[in-house]
Amino acid sequence: MNRKKKEEPGLIYVIQKHLASRLHYDLRLEEDGVLKSWALPKEPPLQSADKRLAVEVEDHPLDYAKFQGTIPEGEYGAGQVEIWDSGYYQPLHRDQNIKEILLQGKKLKGVYTLVRIKDRRQDKKNLWLFFKNKNQAKTGLKNEKDSNQKRKQKT
Repeated sequence: MNRKKKEEPGLIYVIQKHLASRLHYDLRLEEDGVLKSWALPKEPPLQSADKRLAVEVEDHPLDYAKFQGTIPEGEYGAGQVEIWDSGYYQPLHRDQNIKEILLQGKKLKGVYTLVRIKDRRQDKKNLWLFFKNKNQAKTGLKNEKDSNQKRKQKT
């Protein structure tokens, strides 16, 4: 019997909560056969008013998206790792300085952007800003502002 393979709605994304020397979150996006990765010092943004620093780190293999557990002492990244959110994403715009993505996860949903920022003192290229877009029109979702106003009107 031939069964059609269930089509997935996009590329893999995962956010892993990582309690290493300091608690942080690792954002990982499937791209070109690997997981492009950023470390977020704070919990990922749930509202468009929240912006988070994202430090680009080394790529990881795709199967790392399912990893949760303990990285042993003495190894790089030693500590507890758990999956904080996971799902799929669709790239909306991508160049060397901006990645605009539509996230479809359990916790994060909607249009998010990663924007490269420069550290003027060190000219680092691995610093990014990660945030939820105020305008969610590309998703067909209402803007947060519109949704909040409708909730207030109902109460």
